Amino acid sequence: MPSTMKLLVTALINPICLALLLLHTESTQPPFSCDSANPQTKFFPFCQTKLPIRKRVLDLVSHLTLDEKISQLVNSAPAIPRLGVPPYEWWSEALHGVSGYGYGVTFNGRISSVTSFPQVLLTAATFDSHLWYRIGQAIGKEARAVYNAGQAKGMTFWAPNINIFRDPRWGRGQETPGEDPLVVGNYAVAYVRGIQGDSFQGGKLNNGHLQASACCKHFTAYDLDNWNGFIRFGFNAEVTKQDLADTYQPPFRSCVKDGRASGIMCAYNRVNGVPNCADYNLLTKTARGEWGFHGYITSDCDAVEVIYNVHKYTKSPEETVADVLKAGMDVNCGSFLKNYTKSAVQQKKLLETAIDRALHNLFTVRMRLGLFNGNPNGQLFGNIGPNQVCTQEHQDLALEAARNGIVLLKNSAKLLPLSKNKITSLAVIGPNGNNAYVLVGNYEGPPCKSVEILKALQSYVKNTQFHPGCHAVNCTSVAIDDAVNTAKGADYVVLVMGLDQSQEMEERDRLYLTLPGQQESLVTAVAKAAEKPVILVLVCGGPVDVSFAKYNPQVGSILWAGYPGEAGGIALAEIIFGDHNPGGKLPVTWYPKDFTRVPMTDMRMRPEPSSGYPGRTYRFYNGEKVFEFGYGLSYSTYTYEFVSSTPNTLHLNLLLNSRTKTESSSSLHSLSVSDMGTEACEKAKFSALVGVENSGEVAGKHPVLLFARHDRPSNQSPLKQLVGFQSVSLNSGERTEVEFEISPCEHLSTATEDGLMVIEEGYRYLMLEDKEYPINIVI
Repeated sequence: MPSTMKLLVTALINPICLALLLLHTESTQPPFSCDSANPQTKFFPFCQTKLPIRKRVLDLVSHLTLDEKISQLVNSAPAIPRLGVPPYEWWSEALHGVSGYGYGVTFNGRISSVTSFPQVLLTAATFDSHLWYRIGQAIGKEARAVYNAGQAKGMTFWAPNINIFRDPRWGRGQETPGEDPLVVGNYAVAYVRGIQGDSFQGGKLNNGHLQASACCKHFTAYDLDNWNGFIRFGFNAEVTKQDLADTYQPPFRSCVKDGRASGIMCAYNRVNGVPNCADYNLLTKTARGEWGFHGYITSDCDAVEVIYNVHKYTKSPEETVADVLKAGMDVNCGSFLKNYTKSAVQQKKLLETAIDRALHNLFTVRMRLGLFNGNPNGQLFGNIGPNQVCTQEHQDLALEAARNGIVLLKNSAKLLPLSKNKITSLAVIGPNGNNAYVLVGNYEGPPCKSVEILKALQSYVKNTQFHPGCHAVNCTSVAIDDAVNTAKGADYVVLVMGLDQSQEMEERDRLYLTLPGQQESLVTAVAKAAEKPVILVLVCGGPVDVSFAKYNPQVGSILWAGYPGEAGGIALAEIIFGDHNPGGKLPVTWYPKDFTRVPMTDMRMRPEPSSGYPGRTYRFYNGEKVFEFGYGLSYSTYTYEFVSSTPNTLHLNLLLNSRTKTESSSSLHSLSVSDMGTEACEKAKFSALVGVENSGEVAGKHPVLLFARHDRPSNQSPLKQLVGFQSVSLNSGERTEVEFEISPCEHLSTATEDGLMVIEEGYRYLMLEDKEYPINIVI
């Protein structure tokens, strides 16, 4: 990682430095160019806001010397004083709230804290796109407030992380929306539209102006950090065209095409031998050409240096610089381009026009952010101040996300909810029980408030005793006797176990899927000693094999709390005591502990029966599961039915012209999606109508998940796949109908070995819990 740099600008009053007056240098003000109060601005066309941004950028770049151009190709871009261009920091983070990670944001001014939403994986468990959008909106507003307060040197935020959570051991899986490409893609779209200032439906950005800039990362097939001697910097991900087409790439396509993200980050790893940041087919042909990406592409930090020093892909630093800029990368997080771009030009390995291309993308984004429009106080988003950070609305939203994301995995004999009136004593045991910091996960910002699970439970039962049980989450040292004594005197026991960032995080993948150290022994001993069945709370990102607790009658309830953010302790206490009805569903498969026999380096999604390879994720994995993707209980019960207006037959043959029919007639009873074209795919869409009734005694909100399966699935096609999801709130006894728009081209297609998406003729079955609905596809 590049070292932290502090910039000191000293203005000298002489003709050479007169243009420095264009810079607004008060420490409490954000950095900006083109102060309208200064008459110098009229001489610079790039300051004329009535001109199209394209022309303004062309003018700005035309003024730059080669050295000045090169200086702008790194994340910490220095000032260009003679043009009044301030320094700019490209690297800021906002994974689940504005963060101090990166060099762009500080919290040493009027804004010292921000809303800390649940870690992304738990938020994904809500399966609520509108909620995801509202969180993005809140983060974007708080990001702009930090900038307006003079505490941000940039407005480009490197989120969301939309890699598929392929392997349960991945330390960064907690940062992602899970294992399903549809969910991950929809999350990307909702978050990006929210943070950038677009509408929920999209297409409403004010003349392209951005509230903040989002960045889809890590492009592509990046989901291994440090496992068994393999590290992300040198890893070569061997990925089939088939898996790229229907698993790894769709979230990025959605992020770009539908979300209209203004940034992409290329990942450290190679894919099939080619480093992502040097892959022209990936960055230029696919992202910009096929998907219509208009924005900047950054490397991950020091990923360019890694190409030369770790991958050994190039013969010289200059060749490395040429490769990445020719591939379509624009900015280097690090110093490699600053050090070697000029010599690459001098050695004629790189044309200056390639640098200009990158600068056009970079300055376009900065102008879309309004950073060349003069004082931001009088501009769009200029009225967003510190009073719009940590608002009650945002804190309530963080609480709502935690409430609706927490997943009830077991509830024998309706142990939960506990009665608020009948309990006189409670024991809280476990290393995560009295630790508010663990709840916010990684890439966190300083939260508005900090509430431990213990403190939240004490608000319900004053006589609550606590014992950590283990000295730390790794639980290499355990005090079972003391924990048992604490449990014996209580009406009920809540065990708060799981993981933390010492077990799973960036550059730290797990080797095991069990609870760390002696946590399992602690849970078993306490459960055996307690008067009543205990409640087990799992604070963790990645899945844990808790089969021992699932089948232990002395463990009455299990809750997965993820890393639930600043309000997570409160949300969990509300669920335990019945002030909220849980409705979250798992966004990942929970595998048994022996899944670790599968090498994490094997990128294949599909099973291989001949070798015993079981495949990955609910779409392809054919082995035993601890808990399935989409699993989650409630204090209420819901019934479902397909409404008869859903079509039983799709005559796709009637939508095709004669040329397409002829081409598809020789394709083994399947139809290429690309051959169908956009118009036919749009016409092929249909609605599936589902009736949902809350037949229980408690009002509740839960996601309705609609799957589809092939009548005769092969090893190459998914066992089933999600085609739609919606969150529904129902009172006891209330019924509603939910409409899902199904696109056969997107939802009912499968990938061939060549990576082509095709629709096969024959029956599909829409699936909703235990209900199925047949649809015959005629080609």
